[in-house]
Amino acid sequence: MRRRDQRLLMISAAGAVLVLAMTLTFMGLRESIVFFVAPSELAEKAQAGQRVRLGGLVVEGTVRRGEDGAMLFAVTDGAAQVEVRYDGILPDLFREGQGIVAEGSWQPGHAFEAERVLAKHDETYMPREVAEALKQRGEWKGDAPP
Repeated sequence: MRRRDQRLLMISAAGAVLVLAMTLTFMGLRESIVFFVAPSELAEKAQAGQRVRLGGLVVEGTVRRGEDGAMLFAVTDGAAQVEVRYDGILPDLFREGQGIVAEGSWQPGHAFEAERVLAKHDETYMPREVAEALKQRGEWKGDAPP
């Protein structure tokens, strides 16, 4: 084999390894990406069973414990309301009327199954996506920009 052919073979092998590494990286990232949706966008943007982050305000008077011990509450963005089921301990800062982000999956006709619930950490913080969704609906009450 000539020296030129060897170089060409090495470059081709290195290119194939690079393409394989990139393919594996993107496949791994695709499974870990979680999109944010507001309650009014859930049905149109989220596919059934897809992991998403649902953000909005906890609806007053909806927080309760279900028969199976899971916490049930509703989240709204002012235009739509989604029932959320969370089997775990809610954060200390979780309150009715406050902004939250619930990460989990949704099946049409069922409650949003949250695996993790995040609550805002002080009086001026609101996740950017939640604040933008609330501003679009005219529900934003905060003074500080998101």
